[in-house]
Amino acid sequence: MIGSLESLRGLMFSNGVSRVYAKELAPNDNSKNQIYLGGDFSALNVIPHGEVFYDNDQRAGSKRDRAKAKVSFSWISTDGQFEAPNANLILYPKYPEVRMSGFLQGCKQAPSDVLNVRDEGRVLVLGVKPDGTVLGFATQSDHPVAKQIRSGEWPKTGVFHDISSSGLQSEGRSELLARLAQIHLRGWIQSQKLSPTGEKVPYAARNGGGYTLEAELGVTPNAYAGPDFMGWEVKQYGVTDFIKLRAKSPVTLLTPEPSGGLYRELGFDQFMQRFGYPDKNGTPDRVNFGGKYVAGRGHHDDTGLELRLSGYDAQSLKITHLDGYIGLFDRDGNCAASWPFMQMMDHWQRKHAKAAYVPSIHRKPPPEYAFGPEVILCEQTDFLLFLAAVSNGQVYYDPGMKLEKISSLRPIPKRRSQFRIKHSELAKIYERHESVKLV
Repeated sequence: MIGSLESLRGLMFSNGVSRVYAKELAPNDNSKNQIYLGGDFSALNVIPHGEVFYDNDQRAGSKRDRAKAKVSFSWISTDGQFEAPNANLILYPKYPEVRMSGFLQGCKQAPSDVLNVRDEGRVLVLGVKPDGTVLGFATQSDHPVAKQIRSGEWPKTGVFHDISSSGLQSEGRSELLARLAQIHLRGWIQSQKLSPTGEKVPYAARNGGGYTLEAELGVTPNAYAGPDFMGWEVKQYGVTDFIKLRAKSPVTLLTPEPSGGLYRELGFDQFMQRFGYPDKNGTPDRVNFGGKYVAGRGHHDDTGLELRLSGYDAQSLKITHLDGYIGLFDRDGNCAASWPFMQMMDHWQRKHAKAAYVPSIHRKPPPEYAFGPEVILCEQTDFLLFLAAVSNGQVYYDPGMKLEKISSLRPIPKRRSQFRIKHSELAKIYERHESVKLV
């Protein structure tokens, strides 16, 4: 029997949980009205979820457009784990807010007596496992667990109390800082990259700073849009010295390929031949697609395309249409390329819930990197902060694409879409940030 908060935490940890959160339930937090998880999208940083998808509510009389994300969720007790197969998150961008629903459906062992009522003082506890599954426990107001949570002073993450104690959130930060301190103290490190088998191999290209840092952390390069190290996204940025820590170039935040517009309809090669321009260094038989695309700055001289947001209100800072997108438009109003909000939201929340920015210095030959004694830790982002930064020009599109041997039967493509921000503007896209000295 679960008779205290410590026994509940012990049960959670013994079942593989690494983070534990609690929410004090309001009367409207019930199976009929769903469970309110906050007036922004920060809950997506706390609760692991599947791909965000658009859902037009087809119930009679309903006019709500919304997005959903599946949650791998089970209720836990001393008798075991019991899957709630219909649990999901519901996103209402127009408010904005996130709610949880379906947590009782299809699960006979669910705590219906707690979540079918409107009693004050009830508590929901969520345990998050590293593999993305979530374990839940809910209890009435007079239970010792509820009393201990209500009487305690806990760190806050959105609407949640972080009651992890020794969970991943604290351990991950401490381990990350310890590893970064070791890497700093190593001094100059040969430019390298981890192979798929985990072997460090020399890497000579100019963009070796990130790969070298990842290799030292044991992170194998991959295309998965998830954090690098124990829940933290780790990014390096080049500086000239470790005193002023002045960034030499902007920070690349995301590199998603467009999934809409003429880019998708025509295919990459035809898109490049239509909107690209001859290589400015005179390389024959090659077209490029580059430049800086900033919302509100008009059409680019080289490509004739302009960056705009569709379905976003810059005054209210809200999404007005769930099928909205970031797009590039030509002078005739045709959408040349687009990134749907739902795609970008999912990528952003997974990748940037917690991020560490590490300064580096480069020298050659041979190519080597040293990593700095002070890092910036950023937490509690929200996709609406990202969209606001795109709208006001702080985040911009900066592609580096090319098509070589265009007259041949098999042109050689290079796809590289980047959304970037000046290093000095990073704080605008996180609720919390701090500089931490490693040594």
